[in-house]
Amino acid sequence: MMQLLEHVEYRLITGGEDLEAIYRLRYKSYLRSGMCGPLASGMFEDRWDNLPNSYRFGVYCYGELVSTLRFHYISSEQADSPSVNAYPEVLLPRLARGETFIDGTRFATDPDSAPAPGVLPFLTLRIAMVASCYFGQDSVLTPVKLEHSAFYARFFNAVQRSEAKLFPGVLAPIALFEIPAGENMRLTLERLPFFKSTPMEQRLMFGNPAINRLTPLSIVPTAKYYRDAA
Repeated sequence: MMQLLEHVEYRLITGGEDLEAIYRLRYKSYLRSGMCGPLASGMFEDRWDNLPNSYRFGVYCYGELVSTLRFHYISSEQADSPSVNAYPEVLLPRLARGETFIDGTRFATDPDSAPAPGVLPFLTLRIAMVASCYFGQDSVLTPVKLEHSAFYARFFNAVQRSEAKLFPGVLAPIALFEIPAGENMRLTLERLPFFKSTPMEQRLMFGNPAINRLTPLSIVPTAKYYRDAA
């Protein structure tokens, strides 16, 4: 994974052709997996994409788009996100108590472009680890199909917080899982060091959403520099 990161870049995407490309990738992935039906536009987007607390990323390997992921940082002051909409009974009381979350949704990959078998989830979800180090939230929310939950439980100690139910915009029932931060995140970084990042990478990814940026901001992974920076 460390060697593969040499050929990876993350793009914080706000518009233009790159934005259309991640919407097309979402659609291709969701249609193939039965998460959505045919759409005339050939693109999958929703009302949460352009919120001020939204971060849309494309993952590029050897210059090619291979996956995409979106995040919302949510708190009592900024509580709009897909998971809050889908699971208000779980999340609204906790937000009111002052808890904060990263809500990761619209995870989509192109297996045909994968540089090696099984690596795309790790390359993509690394963004969640960088976000967690930057925001210092209470936990990461990950709504997933139950058949995918074993992966999140094994590698991130994710805990199920709801039954599977209809989720905004997709056809398959989705359950809410929560990845605790704090000590759990520290242990995860120790087990999987390619998830580590320097403060500079964290700031580039999340310190400036660049809502008015005309071109995407590209960020190179810094896991290999973490020890020197520390």
